[in-house]
Amino acid sequence: MSNVPADLRYTSEHEWVRVEADGTVRVGITDHAQDALGDVVYVSLPAEGEGVSAGGSCGEVESTKSVSEITAPVSGTVSGHNPGLETRPDLVNSDPYGEGWMFTITPSDPAEVDALLDAQAYAAHAG
Repeated sequence: MSNVPADLRYTSEHEWVRVEADGTVRVGITDHAQDALGDVVYVSLPAEGEGVSAGGSCGEVESTKSVSEITAPVSGTVSGHNPGLETRPDLVNSDPYGEGWMFTITPSDPAEVDALLDAQAYAAHAG
């Protein structure tokens, strides 16, 4: 099984969430997802200030194999994005839980994070 850090929450669509000290949530795709995608060549992210809805499409990851949607793990407002992905989309492959993070959301309902999968449940789902 791919790397599944215990301190994160996950969606069944293979996004991960880390709650930051300021209450925002940092979002990326899981190691399992990046492995399935292959070499990432382009990432389209939501704009800062854009509203997103949990489960709704808010971006795309393009790889040498396919194009996949990024879905918002929680509802809220996009508060930032990873500028490094503009020139180095391959960071999603090399460091999906670190330098390959994608964007941050200020959640409208922080309790939505608690409803996401924990590491054990995600690992079972991703199988």
